[in-house]
Amino acid sequence: MKPNIIYIYADDLGRGMLSCYGQSKFSTPNIDRIASQGMRFMRAYGASICAPARASLLTGQHDAHAGRWTFNRAGIYDHLTRGSLDLDQVYEVVNNTGIRPRRDGLFLASALRDAGYFTGQIGKLEWGFSTSDEEIRMHGWMYHYGYYDHLQCHGYYPPYLFENGDRIDIPGNTRDDFGAGAYGSFPEGRIDHDSNGRAVHSQDLYDARIVEFLNTHKDEPFFLYHPSQLPHGPAYFPDVYPEIVADSDLNPAEKEFASMVIRLDKTVGVILAEVERLGLDDRTIIMFASDNGHQLYYEVEGRTRCDKDLVGNVLDNVTSKFYSDTCGDIYDGNDGMAGLKTTNWEGGVRVPFLVRWPGVVPAGVVSEHLIANYDTLATLAQIAGNPAPADATDGISFLPALEGESDAPEHDYIVYASQFGPCLVTRDGWKLRLFLNLAEANSFGLFGVWLSELGSAVQYQLYYLPDDYREERNVADQHPDLLVKLRGSLLKECDGNFIHGTPQAHFAMCNIDSA
Repeated sequence: MKPNIIYIYADDLGRGMLSCYGQSKFSTPNIDRIASQGMRFMRAYGASICAPARASLLTGQHDAHAGRWTFNRAGIYDHLTRGSLDLDQVYEVVNNTGIRPRRDGLFLASALRDAGYFTGQIGKLEWGFSTSDEEIRMHGWMYHYGYYDHLQCHGYYPPYLFENGDRIDIPGNTRDDFGAGAYGSFPEGRIDHDSNGRAVHSQDLYDARIVEFLNTHKDEPFFLYHPSQLPHGPAYFPDVYPEIVADSDLNPAEKEFASMVIRLDKTVGVILAEVERLGLDDRTIIMFASDNGHQLYYEVEGRTRCDKDLVGNVLDNVTSKFYSDTCGDIYDGNDGMAGLKTTNWEGGVRVPFLVRWPGVVPAGVVSEHLIANYDTLATLAQIAGNPAPADATDGISFLPALEGESDAPEHDYIVYASQFGPCLVTRDGWKLRLFLNLAEANSFGLFGVWLSELGSAVQYQLYYLPDDYREERNVADQHPDLLVKLRGSLLKECDGNFIHGTPQAHFAMCNIDSA
C-alpha cells in the first residue's frame, strides 16, 4: 500500500523557536521526535509572508513569477459575521477575484487525489487571504475543515468554522473578532484575558477533527494537510504552560508566545500517538514545516523591537537589519540569522523542515540539501506514484535526498519574493539580494527601462552564506561578473520584471467595501 502522508504547516514559526534547532528557554519534544527519528533540513526556504508561501506550496510554483496566481484581501468574511452579506454573496466576491484555478489544474491535493489518496485539509485553509468551498474543491481537497478567512485566523476562538462548505457554529465562542488579542507592543496591561466569548480554542477543534480523519481513513492511503494558525500572533494563550510560567527571565507576552509554540508541539504529539495507536506508524510519512520565518509578537518597548535596535537606531534593511542580539529577542527565534518575516533576509524565509518516514528516511540526519517549499508538490507526487510533469512545476523532487542518495538532484538555485524585492540563493551558497525602491521602480512610464537605467530604484547585494551566516558582508563589488550572471538568472525567474518578485504584484483587488 502507498504510504500515508501527513504535512503539518506552522504559521510564522521561526526555526529558532524549536529545541531541535537550538531553542533553550523551553522544549518541543514531539517536533524534536520527528527530527531525531528522521531528517532535519538546514537549507529549507519558504517565502517571506503567508499567502505567497501557501500558494507556492500548493501550486509547486515559486512566488516571483508574473501572473501564475494571485491572492485577495483578508477580512471579506467579516461581512458574513456582521450580517452585511450572506454566504452566497461572499462566495460571489471570492470566486470572481483574481486568477481563478482551472478545474484541470495541477495542485498539491489534486496530484495526490489523482494518485488514489483521500485528501483532507484541516486548519487555516488555502492561501487566501479569503477562500471558498468551490476553490478548495477545485484544488483537489476531498475534505476540509477550518477558517476561510486569514484575518479571522488572528483569533483562536472562532464563532464559526466551515466543514465541506457548511458553516459550523461553535457554541460559547461569540466574539466577532474571533477572540483576537491586541496588536502592537505588548506591555502587561494590554494582554486581554477576558474569557467572555472565548470558550473553545481552535487548535482543540483541529485536534478532534484530525483524530477523526485518521480513524476514518486508516484503511486507505490518505494525505492530511494541517495548516495550523500557531504561533501567529497576537500573542494570546491564557493558560501559560507550567514549563514556562516560572521563568523570571520572561515577561508575560513572551511566556504566552512560548506557550503557543508548545501548544503546537502538543498537537504534533497527538498526531504521532494516534498514528502509532492505529498501527500506521511504519507506513506514514510525517512532514513538519513553516510558511515563513520568525516574527515578533511579543514586543515590549525598551526590551525588544522589530524596527529598531536596543539603542534606538531605526533599521533601514539596506545597511542595518534585525538581529536577535542587537534587537533584544530573548528566544533568538530566527536562529541567529538576519531579518524577520516580510523581509528577504535569511531569517525571514529560511524555515524549519523535518521529515520522518520509518524504514526509508535515515534517523537523526541533518541535511544541507537545498530545498524550497515549491519542491513539495513534485516530491509528494513522486512518492504517490503520480510524478508531476516537469514543465508544470518549478520544484524538484527531494525524494532521493530523503532516501539518502549522496548525489540526489538539487536546484542550481532557488528564488523567492519579498516586499523589498526578490532573492536568489545558489546551491553553493551565493545569495543575490535585491532592495527595490518601489516608488521609483513604478515610475518609469509605459514602456519601461533598461536594467542600466534603473539607477537608485534597485540596489544589489551579494553574500556568500557559508562564510557569512548573518549577512554582514556585502561583496557585490568584489564579484561583478558573478553578480551580472545571477542577476540575469533572477530576472528570468521574475519573467522579465523584478517587480514580479514582490507580494504587491500578486495582490488582486476585490469589489467590496471595507468590512
